[in-house]
This record gives sequence, C-alpha cells and structure tokens, in this order.
Amino acid sequence: MSETSTGRMPRQIPYIIANEGCERFSFYGMRNILTPFLISTLLLFLPEAERASDAKHVFHTFVIGVYFFPLLGGWLADRFFGKYNTVFWLSLVYCAGHACLAFFEDNLKGFYFGLFLIALGSGGIKPLVSSFVGDQFDQTNKHKAKLVYDAFYWIINFGSFFASLLMPIFLRDYGPAVAFGIPGILMFIATVVFWSGRRKYVHVPPAPPSPDSFTRVARTALLAHKPGHGRPGLAVALFGAAGAVASLAMSFSWGFVIAACLALVLLLAFGSIGIHMQLERARGVHPDEAVDGVRAVLRILVVFALVTPFWSLFDQKASTWIVQANAMTQPTISLFGSDFTFVPAQMQALNPMLVMLLIPFNNLVLYPALRRFGYEPTALRRMTFGIGFTALAWVVIGAIQVAMDTGTPTSMAWQILPYAILTLGEVLVSATGLEFAYSQSPPSMKGVIMAFWSLAVTVGSLWVLIVNASVKNDMVLGHISATGLGVMSFQMFFFAAFAFAAALAFGLYARKYKMVDNYRKDV
Repeated sequence: MSETSTGRMPRQIPYIIANEGCERFSFYGMRNILTPFLISTLLLFLPEAERASDAKHVFHTFVIGVYFFPLLGGWLADRFFGKYNTVFWLSLVYCAGHACLAFFEDNLKGFYFGLFLIALGSGGIKPLVSSFVGDQFDQTNKHKAKLVYDAFYWIINFGSFFASLLMPIFLRDYGPAVAFGIPGILMFIATVVFWSGRRKYVHVPPAPPSPDSFTRVARTALLAHKPGHGRPGLAVALFGAAGAVASLAMSFSWGFVIAACLALVLLLAFGSIGIHMQLERARGVHPDEAVDGVRAVLRILVVFALVTPFWSLFDQKASTWIVQANAMTQPTISLFGSDFTFVPAQMQALNPMLVMLLIPFNNLVLYPALRRFGYEPTALRRMTFGIGFTALAWVVIGAIQVAMDTGTPTSMAWQILPYAILTLGEVLVSATGLEFAYSQSPPSMKGVIMAFWSLAVTVGSLWVLIVNASVKNDMVLGHISATGLGVMSFQMFFFAAFAFAAALAFGLYARKYKMVDNYRKDV
C-alpha cells in the first residue's frame, strides 16, 4: 500500500522526518562525546601526551566506518530488500550498538564492538533514508522536494543541537553509562516511528538483475576490443588495481584502515578513469540508455571526489576543535541566578543551532536577493562557495591556534566565529548535496549513488588520518618547525589550503557540468 501524490505534500513525510530527528539525536549524542570520553576515561592506560592523538585516530576511524557501510546498505536495498526493509533491520543493529556503549563503558573491546555495530547500522541506513524521502515524490510534486530536503536537514540539526548541548553535561554529571544510554533510547524510538508509517510509504521495489547494470556496462567497456586500437582504459584500471594491492601490502606500516581506504580510493579513481576512456565501446552491446547512465554516474563521482576536502575539515570540529577547546578557558554565564560553565564538547551545539537559522535565512532572504541581482544560486555554485567558506573557517581557527601557541590565554568564545563560517559552508555543501545526489542519479542507482555521497566523508577522514600519521614523522616535524608554527596550527593552515584548492577545482568542473532530472515519473 502506498500514498499517491497529486501535487500535494506526501502525508507520509512526517514519519520519516520524525525518525530522522530521533536518529540524529542518538548519533550525534554519542559521537559528540566520543572524543572527550576517550581522552578522559577509556584511554587512560595510555601516556597523557598520546591520548589526544589516539582519540582522534579512533574517532576518525569510526567516521570512516560510518560512511563506508553505506555502500553495503545501498547495495542490499537496491538489489535485494528494498529501502524500507534494509533501514528497519539495520536500525535494530544500530540499537544494539548503543546498548554496547552503555554496558561496556570500561571495556575496550566491548566498547569498540559497539562502535562497529553503530557504524554498520548508522552507515547502512544513511544513504537510504534520504533517498527514501525522494521516492515519496514524483513529477507532480517534485518542486516540494527541496522544501522537504531542507526540513530533513533542519531536523537533523534540531536533534544534533540538543544532543550536543545535553550529552556533555550527562557525561560529566552522570557518567558514560547514562550519557551513552540516552542516545540508545532515542534510536529505539526512531525505529518505532519509522515502522509506524510502513503502510503509508511509497515502496519502490529493488531493481531486478539487469544485463545492462552499471557493473556489466563498465566491464564490457574495459574488456571490449576495438580493431586497430589497444585497451588503454583497461591498462589504467589495472594500474589502479596494482596500486590497491600495494597499498594493502603496507597495512603493517600504515595501519589497516589507512591502507584499505587508500586501496579503495585507487580502485575507484583509476577504475573510473579507465571506464570513461573506453565507455563508447559498450554501445551496441548495451543500449544507449545504459551507457549514458554509466557516464552520468562517472560525472557525479567527480563531483563527489572534489567534495572530500570539505569533509576532511568539517568532521574535525568533533576532534581537532575539541582538542583545541580543551586548552582554552571555559566561559561562564549566569542563568536564572546560577552560574553555568560551558564544557568544550558543548561548543559543537553552535553548529546545528546556526544551521537551523541559516537554512530559512538562505531560502527566504539570501537566495531571493541573489536572484533579484540576476545571479542564480544553482546547486553546484552553492557547493563551490561552501567549500571556500569552510577553508576560510580553518584560516580563522588556525589564527586562534597561533595566538594560543604564544601562551595567550584564549576563551572558548573565540571559536564562535569559525563555527559560524564553517556552518555557512556546511549548509551550502551538505544540504545541497543531498538533493543533488538524488536528482542526478539514474533510477536504478539511487541507493548506491547516495552511498557514494556518504563515501566522500570516508575519504575525507582518510585524508585526516594520513595527515595525522605524517606529523609523527621526524622529517615532517622538522619541516613544520622550520615554518615557526606549532604542529596543530600548521595542520590547520594546511587543511585550509587543501580546501581552497578543492573549491577552485570544483568551481571549474561545475561550469562544465550539465544538470539532469531523474525524479520518478508519476504512475
């Protein structure tokens, strides 16, 4: 049974929005206290000087898992179980992960197993919920989809705001069992709410096995012979495969997570280039529509790749920025006759609070004003400026760190400005990217394409792990010392330059990208 649409807002949308709000509270509630919990409790067996670095490593490894498992969730939904069933069952796995965090607060293996289950559950459903929203729309009401995606992103930040504000207090005053248990309860509520709307949703069935699927068209393109020509695309793809094997062989030196993620990046990058070089050879063997669909996917992957530096910078607000805040003075305000002192992890509440203000401001004030001046804020233009603003935020946070390195006492309130700039960048990139990913993906690839959007976050955290590992090298530390900057401030300016370069490349590519319309037709 499904809810048909006749140009109106689908009635089933509130179930998905409410589910997302509770789920995001649960996720950000545990994620935003993860770094301080690791430093103050779980990693106490390490020397004090190593705890912050190892906590950042654990945090970004967890983030890599969260944004890698969307590949599995997208594949299961698109090929076997459909979006609803996949989301529901992986949500139960998600709940089990929260239970492990609450019960194994002082057990390293048990706690890490809980993080694995949350990464599997949260990551597996991540691409599906947002694309499930898109499934509820067709050509008659697709104009309302942008409003819902904005509401979807707004409710994510509504849950994140209260989680960021409250969970650090629960961790400080009631301990980790309570602080990790509350998000678990919210995740269970999210699962029940999602289940309650099961008879109202539009259920798009999994695509049946197709002889013209993405992988089969890609394989045909790489292996096809053309009289009088070699197979340069295959050679490029094999070069990437060889690089992936070499990367895995370095697992003992680099660590398995870095080696495996780098291997995946090499396979995707060189494989995509190779397919693109020989894609026309698949015509005749496969219909033009299938070949053009593969070309569309490859074009989208370029956009996703250029967004990875944004995620490198954005996710460090929950690791690097907390480490910085730990060395700052904590501001105190008076509320109802009582003094309230902010703890470092609570600074993250600024991000969702500003998102909830900026989304309506952009839609009601900024974008209409730009249009009146003759400038259309297209999705790719918004994302270009978003990456640039994110880089600017890291210039500001780096300047603050330089002042701290000189011994100047610095209040956590100084982080408000970089948080504001970072959040503007996030709204322009992340909220826009959800809509872009769905609208540009071919019908049979929506779940997987949304998974690739999430995989961009994995690659972003990969760059963070690589940079953090490199600053443990004596030669690298020598070069940093020669600049006159501290290690943390140097890293901040390095990431800012990385993102500025990405914004420039993204803007140049966006000028050539042709938008398409892949919303579901009304039936």
